Amino acid sequence: MQEKSVLILGAGLMQKPAIISAKNLNLHTFVIDANPSAEAVSYADDFCRIDLKDREEILRYAAELKEKANLKGIFTAGTDFSSSVSYAAEKLGFPSHSFEASLNASIKSRMRTCFKNAGVPSPEFFTISKDSVSVEKLKFITQSLGFPCVVKPVDNMGARGCRMIRNENEVMPSVSVALENSRSGTAIIEKYMEGPEFSIDAIVYNGTVTITGFADRHIFYPPYFIETGHTMPTALSDESKKLELISCFAAGINALGLTTGAAKADIKYTKNGAEIGEIAARLSGGYMSGWTYPYSSGCNLTEQALKIAVGEEPDYILKNRFPLPVKDSPFELFILPSEKVSAERAWISIPGKIKSIDGLDGASKISGIKNVFPRAVKAGDEIDFPRNNVQKCGNVISLNSDYDLSVSEAEKSCSKILIRLEPDNPKTDDFLNGKTLPDEEGFPPAAFSAFSKLSDFSLPSEIPENESVLNNLSPEFLELLKSPERDWNYLTAYETAHRFDLLVPIHPSLDGKKFWSALLKGGIQGAIYISDSI
Repeated sequence: MQEKSVLILGAGLMQKPAIISAKNLNLHTFVIDANPSAEAVSYADDFCRIDLKDREEILRYAAELKEKANLKGIFTAGTDFSSSVSYAAEKLGFPSHSFEASLNASIKSRMRTCFKNAGVPSPEFFTISKDSVSVEKLKFITQSLGFPCVVKPVDNMGARGCRMIRNENEVMPSVSVALENSRSGTAIIEKYMEGPEFSIDAIVYNGTVTITGFADRHIFYPPYFIETGHTMPTALSDESKKLELISCFAAGINALGLTTGAAKADIKYTKNGAEIGEIAARLSGGYMSGWTYPYSSGCNLTEQALKIAVGEEPDYILKNRFPLPVKDSPFELFILPSEKVSAERAWISIPGKIKSIDGLDGASKISGIKNVFPRAVKAGDEIDFPRNNVQKCGNVISLNSDYDLSVSEAEKSCSKILIRLEPDNPKTDDFLNGKTLPDEEGFPPAAFSAFSKLSDFSLPSEIPENESVLNNLSPEFLELLKSPERDWNYLTAYETAHRFDLLVPIHPSLDGKKFWSALLKGGIQGAIYISDSI
C-alpha cells in the first residue's frame, strides 16, 4: 500500500514540530516555503520552493500530490497562511476550515466585521487604505475612538506595523508604517483595550471546542506591543473570568465560521469583561503550540491537529479532555489542562552593531531550561530595540512544577546571555543620550526608572581603572540601585553593576556620571559599551 503523505506549508522553526510530528505519524512530508534555506528544510522528506501566498500554485502542487503521492491533507502552524491551506484543502476535499472562514480569520477588517455582526466583544474599529486615507478621515477616526488607539495592518503577524497611537503627533507616522506593512495596503484603527492579555489555543472538531493551552502574555514597551514571553498555564485564579474568556473565544470561533482544525486567540480581560484582540485559524506560533503547551500538558498538540488535517481522530484529546460548565455556547466546550508550568522568555538588545554574543552555554545549563533558541543574529549585524516581535534576539523555554520557579529559571537563563556591542556607534550613542523620534516619545525606554532620578544624586566624577564600580557610592544611591525593579535582562541595577565587575574586571578609568547614566539607560550592554568605547 502506498505511504500516506501530508503537505506542510512553511519550513521555519515554528513548522519544525509539524514536520517531525508528521513523520512520527508515518506520514511522508512534502514541505513548501519561499525560502529554500529555511531552518526546517532538512527535516522534510521532500521540499519544493513555493511562495505561501501563491494559492493557485499550492493547489496545483497539492492536486499533483493527491494523484501521485497519496496526499491526505494540508497543514500549517505559526504562519500567516491558513487561508492558503483552506483554499487548496477545500477544493481537494481534505478536512479544514472553509476558505471563507479562514479569510475571516486572516484579514483583520473582515474579522472585526464578523465579530460586530455577531455581537462578539471586540474593539470598535475603522478600516483605512492607501487609496482612501486622508488627514480629515484620520482626524474623524481618532476623535471617534479617542487616544490611545491602535493601528495595525489587516494582513500581517508578529506585530509588524502594529502600534499604539497616543496623540495627534503620532497619527500619520503610525498609519504610514502600518500601511507599508500590509500586503494589501489596508489597516485598521481600533480602540485600545486596557487589561491583562492571554493567548488561548483550541481544537475545533465535530461541533466541539477543546481548549489546548491558556497562557499569560507579557507585553511591554509602548507605543509598541513587544511580547517578552508567555507563561503556560495562566496564573489567573478567577475561574469565572477564565470561563468568560473561553466563552468569548468560542463565540468568536463561531462568528468566523471555523469548524475543523485549530484556532488561536489573543484576548484581553478589560473593565468591560472579555474582549477579543484576534483569532487565527491555525495553531499559535511563538513557541506555544509546539513547545510550552506540550511540555506543560504532555500532549503533542501539533500531532493531534495533524490527525484532523489528514482525516483521523484527535484521539489523545478526545480521551483526556474534560467538559467545561459553560451554558449558551455554540459548541460543546472542553479543556485539556496543563499540569506543569512552562515559561518562554525573550532576550533583546539596545541599538547598535553586534561585537559578540556570549553566555548561550551558560543559559542552557540553568536548572529547568528545556530550550535556548538564538535567532539569526551574529557578530557584525546591525541591531535595534524591537518594534515588533520578529526583532527579538532569541528565546528560552523552561519547565517546572511550580509557576514562580519556572518563571525565575527562564529569566535567569536570559540574564546569562550578553550581546556585546561594537564601540563608538552613533545609534548606541543616540540611545544612551536619550535621543528619540518625534513620534516615539519615551521609546526605546530606559532599562531602569532610576535613570530619570540620576540628577538627584552626587556621583563620583571618576571610577579608577580596574576598580569595582560599586565602590565610593553614597548609601542613598546604593539603595536606589538595590531597588527590586528588573530590566529586560532580568537583572536589578545592583546586579547589573556587580555583573559588570565580574565581566570587565580590567577597565580604563571611567567617567562616573557617564557610566551610571549608561548603565541605568542601557543595562549591562550600556555599561560595557561605555567602557569599551574609551
